[in-house]
Amino acid sequence: MNHRRRRAFLSDVGLGFTGLALGAMLHRDGLARSATWSPPDGKPHVTPKAKSVIWLFMNGGVSHMESFDPKPKITQFAGKSISETPYAEVQNPDKLAVERAPVPDANGQQRNILFPLQVGFRKHGQSGIEVSDWFPHTARNIDKIAVIRSMWTTDSNHGAQGQFHTGRHMLDPKQPTLGGWVHYGLGSLNDNLPQFISIGTRPYWNKKDGDYLGPAHDAVPLQISPTNPLDFCRPERPFSRDAQQIGFDLVERLNELTGIEYPTDRATAARIASYELAFRMQQSVPEVMDFSNETEETKQLYGLDLPHCKEFAGQLLAARRFVERGVRFIQIQHGGGSAGAWDAHGGLKANHEKNARAVDQPIGGLLVDLDRRGLLEETIVIFCTEFGRTPGSQGTDGRDHHPFAFSVWMAGGGIQGGVVHGATDELGFHAVENRHYVTDIHATILKQLGLDSRRLEIPGRKRLVIDHGTPIDAIIA
Repeated sequence: MNHRRRRAFLSDVGLGFTGLALGAMLHRDGLARSATWSPPDGKPHVTPKAKSVIWLFMNGGVSHMESFDPKPKITQFAGKSISETPYAEVQNPDKLAVERAPVPDANGQQRNILFPLQVGFRKHGQSGIEVSDWFPHTARNIDKIAVIRSMWTTDSNHGAQGQFHTGRHMLDPKQPTLGGWVHYGLGSLNDNLPQFISIGTRPYWNKKDGDYLGPAHDAVPLQISPTNPLDFCRPERPFSRDAQQIGFDLVERLNELTGIEYPTDRATAARIASYELAFRMQQSVPEVMDFSNETEETKQLYGLDLPHCKEFAGQLLAARRFVERGVRFIQIQHGGGSAGAWDAHGGLKANHEKNARAVDQPIGGLLVDLDRRGLLEETIVIFCTEFGRTPGSQGTDGRDHHPFAFSVWMAGGGIQGGVVHGATDELGFHAVENRHYVTDIHATILKQLGLDSRRLEIPGRKRLVIDHGTPIDAIIA
């Protein structure tokens, strides 16, 4: 059987999903290696404190002031221009030694008339950290969480979605996403499942996580559906598992004969291995998406019984099931598409109330569930967004994009719980204490996974210092 007929035979027995799996196998077999350089061997560079990452990204820009960084002064001076308050100097970024040239808020405008807080705050846990009343379930887990209130970025529009994932402005030379780097650097924990998964609608900014690392390091897009979790994963025609296995056995035998005749033909071996991986995924991925063996208590913990958060609850329950089975990196987008669901230029209160109700209980349930199963110790959960929102109003009841300051939080995987790191000024305009560019988050996660980003560099693809970031050691236990 020649190579062309063999490929046709494999396609006929329904063994699709070739591209991603093949790329992974080629990478593992070292077929891309040059004479002077070898890609990573799949082992961490130092002893890791975490094995997996659940990356929760809120598209559109969450208001830091109405989530995890309360600023009562903007309520006290509501309706006044910033210049009329004792904090007029916050508009002057020159005083802050900003690492990169400051940018205006979206559309080249400053929003100077202060807009009051749209929600109350309460202290929670033994740590007494203040959290918005829109996030009660997250707040109950605050002693597991490190809140970072001093993030900043440079893109004042929604290219910042990509910037948080890659570290680069949308007009800069592109970089792989953090998930792409993790997939590139570490070996598999479970050969029956993809090691890098994307769940939820991806925004326009980038659908190629691997970038110059290659498509083998793109995330595998999955849907929370046991009948069709992955496009093109099912056979084009119905075949029983036994029939498929007969095909695999035959191809394996043919491959053995080819190996004897052409002992250096590693590409053929890698292709066959990729088909076998796809075959295994046809069985293993739907099993993860089947929640029938979960208890009713667990389903209710995530909010699967509640219409307003059912979709996100299913995504997070699937994420727990994936990390339980050894998946490295699960990237979950909330509100993806166009500008993003959290983009509250008007009606901020209604917008954030709705979105917080959709994500808060599932997130709280995920943290509780991971913790009680002993998985939080080895799993990093991060809640992040592209930028914050302005202290000043846009229109009558909205906030514009704000790259100078915003908040994220991390939990698990060796991250301290019940701590706040960094601070903004009294109005939440600038990050002023322990300021962190977005790649500091990347560096922190890589460190916990045992990876050194500089040892992952590819010859001819030199990165800027800021691309690597600096680990936030203050939040590491």
